[in-house]
Amino acid sequence: MTTIAFVFPGQGSQYVGMGKDLYQQSVAAQQLFERADDILGFSLSKICFEGPEDALRQTRNTQPAIFLHSMVLANSLDTLKPDMVAGHSLGEYSALVVAGALSFEDGLKLVHLRGELMQRAGEANKGTMAAVVGLEPDTIEKVCTEASAAGVVQPANFNSPGQTVISGSIDGVRKAMELAKQHGAKLVKELVVSGAFHSPLMESAKEGLKEALERTDFRDARIPVYANVSAEPVTRAAEIRKLLHRQVTSPVRWEQSVKNMVSNGASVFYEVGPGKVLQGLIKRTESGVQLGGYDKYTDIELVVRQHA
Repeated sequence: MTTIAFVFPGQGSQYVGMGKDLYQQSVAAQQLFERADDILGFSLSKICFEGPEDALRQTRNTQPAIFLHSMVLANSLDTLKPDMVAGHSLGEYSALVVAGALSFEDGLKLVHLRGELMQRAGEANKGTMAAVVGLEPDTIEKVCTEASAAGVVQPANFNSPGQTVISGSIDGVRKAMELAKQHGAKLVKELVVSGAFHSPLMESAKEGLKEALERTDFRDARIPVYANVSAEPVTRAAEIRKLLHRQVTSPVRWEQSVKNMVSNGASVFYEVGPGKVLQGLIKRTESGVQLGGYDKYTDIELVVRQHA
């Protein structure tokens, strides 16, 4: 029996035109896009389909746009059921909806608020992020601890073996970049971002989200959801809520999540949403698994034919 995992992308995977073919080809997709526009009170679908890119790149729009695209695709894949799910950063909300822990409407509202709060936090506390390739996680931790004398800095994403993203204040991150090079990193590159995500500079967003998470109706998940904060499977509603709150300022433990999913039987991973970022990360983490992705209407058509 094949064990299937669905994984959902996070910020950075968006592109202008995302979901337009789904909207044009599927009545169900069209209805979900229109429902999202009604819930939010503005045309998110127009930003997805037409941009402009500057508008789509704004965190307050990017996060709900990627969530919506993933949800439209997941709904279209109703003949293909995952046994476990995970999502990278904001993608965790998509995973929770598919696992039955959260309704589509509540997920969309939370992701929109999260994007709004994170954008505001990024504007209020200027920070940056950098990719570091070729260092072990414990070396990255050591580098960040040493660099924190210059400013706030910590690991933000443990993405795949040897690929980490660090986040924090501009001085802290740049000092850590310098130290990473001294420790023999193959590549150190500052990223173009609107905030220091998954760092203490997002504390105001974390606190702003807390009340909304407490008000939201979470249910126990039907299938295991591998949480970013712990990399462990969770199903209990109370634990899910706590982990989502912590996730805003905690590192995303993606590499370990993938390893744990494979240890628990996952042999096929499908990325559901825009782009192929997670497929690349999984390939570098676990070479023996089958990978696929669903982004376009033609991808969905293929599944429908296979499972007809």
